[in-house]
Order: sequence, then structure tokens, then C-alpha cells
Amino acid sequence: MGWGNALSLVFIILALALLIVYWFVPLSTTEFVSVGSSDNVGIGNLSAEALQFYPNMRFPKQAISYKIHDCPLQKRDDMVRAFVSIEEKTTLNFYPVQENEEISVNCENTQRIEGGLFIAGEGGPTNITKSGGFNVIFGGKILLLRESQCPNPNVGIHELLHVLGFDHVGEEDNIMHPVSKCGQQISQLTIEVIDELYAIPSYPDLNFENVSAVMHGKYLDANFSVRNQGLGNAPVTKVNIYADSKIVKEISVDFLDIGHGRIISLTNVWVSKLDVDAISFEIVSGFNELDKENNRVELAIKD
Repeated sequence: MGWGNALSLVFIILALALLIVYWFVPLSTTEFVSVGSSDNVGIGNLSAEALQFYPNMRFPKQAISYKIHDCPLQKRDDMVRAFVSIEEKTTLNFYPVQENEEISVNCENTQRIEGGLFIAGEGGPTNITKSGGFNVIFGGKILLLRESQCPNPNVGIHELLHVLGFDHVGEEDNIMHPVSKCGQQISQLTIEVIDELYAIPSYPDLNFENVSAVMHGKYLDANFSVRNQGLGNAPVTKVNIYADSKIVKEISVDFLDIGHGRIISLTNVWVSKLDVDAISFEIVSGFNELDKENNRVELAIKD
């Protein structure tokens, strides 16, 4: 082999080595930061000032199951009439089940006195999950101690509204006043709040949290969370990751209950594109959501 050929071979080997280093060995680090918002659907306080224990308390769906456990006939009838009374005034629907009920109703024959007053019943949510702009109720209990002494089942209605998230009020003619009287009524504001809260469909709402990305040469490291901040469980979906407009990774995200999320970390994702200016993350869902505007977040090179 002549000197010319030997030099040519060395040059080719050197060029290939430099090319391999350029393509496969990280020589620089580029950090990306968010330039867009992935906020949850904008839900203000629909439940009015101090009307509920927490803002925007509701069950996931308008149809809510219940079971009445071993109650005397009069108390059972009072409770059924209480369910019907709320149904007639709002968009809610209550239905009996044999097990796995959302609202459990129990009865006692004992008398309780607090502050010199007879306690007619107790009620309230027992399982609440914070999900986006909502406090979602998954279960509640009612304990009836006394039969209603009124034509209307005021005790049952009062305790049922507690289960729906409503607190006591100061107006004596309001059924949510802590001292029960026969002439008390469900306030129009309470009815309006219930209808406004349950007018929002029981859809999931997936969005991103804590998104970060760093490129080491042509390798991408990414960290992010996908959370369901809606009112319904989210089926299996996927997340696409883009380097500029080119997909570099597809990830499957498992079924997500209301309020639950997944933390996802990726390392050494190969990116073939030169000079990447933006890294984008997109939730690709084939089902209804409360808000799909928050399904995408874009990161740009940090200054």
C-alpha cells in the first residue's frame, strides 16, 4: 500500500471516528423550560362563599347510589322521601343498591343531647379526593337518631345535604340551620349550587405536571407526570414526545382513577434531528375530557 493510500485510509478512519463522536457521544448539555401552560380546566368556586365544607364538593356523577341498613319503617320512609325531595328540586338522581353503595344510611334508637338540644341525626362525606378544581365525594354516611316530627322529612334532607357537602348556615328558616324546625326549606341558592356543580359532565381531564427535559448531545432525558384531574376515570391513553415537530417517543399511560397520576422518567432517548429548538409533550386521548387545551406542553431552550 502506497503512502497516498495509507493517508487516505487514515483520513477516512478519522472522519468516521469524528462522525461517530458527533452522533453518539454527548458533547454538550441543553436544558429546556416550559413556555406554555398545562393548567387544569378553569373551575372557580361554584359552591358560593362558605356554603360547602370545601369548594366545589360533588359526587362524580348525577346518579348516586344508596343503601338503607336495618332502619325502622318510619325512618326508612323519611329517608326515601328525603331522597325524592332532593331529586324533585335538582338534577340529582338517587337509586338503591344491595352493596357498594355511595351513601350508607343507618339508624339508632338512642337519644343524644348536645348543648341542651336533642340531636336528630348525623351525616357527612366519608371519602373525598381533591381533583383539579373539585373536591370529589366518593362516599358518605347518614345516621338517623330521631324520626321527623314534621310533615316533610327535614332530618333526612338536612343530613343528606351534609353528605352532598353542605355546611350549617345561620338563617333559621333554612333547612341547613343547626336547629331543626318544621317550617324550614331548602334554600334556592343551595338548589342552584347543586345544579351548577352537576351540570359539569363526568369526564376525565388529563394534564401534565412537573415537566422537564435535558438533552445531552443527541440524547434526551425527560421527566413528567400525567394526572387525571377530572370527574371520571381515564382509560388507557398515550403520550407523544416531539423534538420540534418530529415524534421521538411514544409512551402508553395506564388507566387513571379520578385524582390519580403517573410519574414517568425517560433517559437516553435518541434524537436524530440536528439543532432541536423545542421539546413538546402531548396527551393523545380518544375520549371526551373536560378540557383538551391542557393536553400539550412545550419546552424551549433555556436562556
